Amino acid sequence: MRLDEKMIASIVEEVLREIGMGSGADGRFERQSGDREQPGRFGAREDGMPPAARRDNDLHDITSQEEKAKPTLAHPMDQEALTRMMGKTTARIGVGKAGPRERTRTWLTLRADHALARDSVFSDVDEGLVDRLKLVSVQSMCRDRNEHITRPDLGRKLDQEAQQKLVSACKAGVDVQLIASDGLSSKAIEANLENILPVIEDGLSMRGISTGPAIFVKFGRVAVEDAVSDLLHPKVVCILIGERPGLGTAESMSAYICYQAFAGQPEARRTVVSNIYSGGTSAVEAGAYVAELIETILKEKASGVDLKH
Repeated sequence: MRLDEKMIASIVEEVLREIGMGSGADGRFERQSGDREQPGRFGAREDGMPPAARRDNDLHDITSQEEKAKPTLAHPMDQEALTRMMGKTTARIGVGKAGPRERTRTWLTLRADHALARDSVFSDVDEGLVDRLKLVSVQSMCRDRNEHITRPDLGRKLDQEAQQKLVSACKAGVDVQLIASDGLSSKAIEANLENILPVIEDGLSMRGISTGPAIFVKFGRVAVEDAVSDLLHPKVVCILIGERPGLGTAESMSAYICYQAFAGQPEARRTVVSNIYSGGTSAVEAGAYVAELIETILKEKASGVDLKH
């Protein structure tokens, strides 16, 4: 059956009436005021609004830590034990199910967290952050974000232009060269770098350890610190880099520290401090630990598996 314009208009009016909307004199749709409407086919509430058309102040962010901490498992055998377990892990436990599949709330949260992870991988670090921290900004040999993701080998190297900029802007032969890079999570850098970097710099300065101007490498991978080391010859390089985001968080950062690094070296020569974010080791606490760890690495003249402490 074909619908004519009159029938279509009638259906639209009925739908708008059910959700508490109507057309004004100018033809625009607007929320109707006045007496409460009777529930209709779409299950309107007493205030004339259907459950799906809640006001903004009725909505909850189901991706927030507070909402995620609430069990959705119906009738658990031990509610207190479940609450304790959920307080000790970001894993998705206590979610329950609807028949053979996950609940709608669980599915929506998974989708939202997946979208957040994708955004973190494909977005750029705010240039304002780089400017505020007075970082020497360069780019790896990757030309764009797609190449950064598909060609990790190029993310470990610096082109001639980047090398020349670092040679002119940085100091050679310092004790420690600090580097920051987006890696696979720009959000991790934006969430943590402003808190961790000053703590590391102050901690090293208090110990009499020299540093050069900190560097930011766009489209960088961990081993780009080796290219910087070959260029500037610091005793130690330390790169603060965004880790691959998961469905638990997109803000996790790690510090990879290496004594006398060089391109092509074994990964076992790196000492790693991981899980740096608000739900793991806080940026400030991690910064203090990294400064202490770098002091030990300089004293022992070793890092990675060669470091015995």
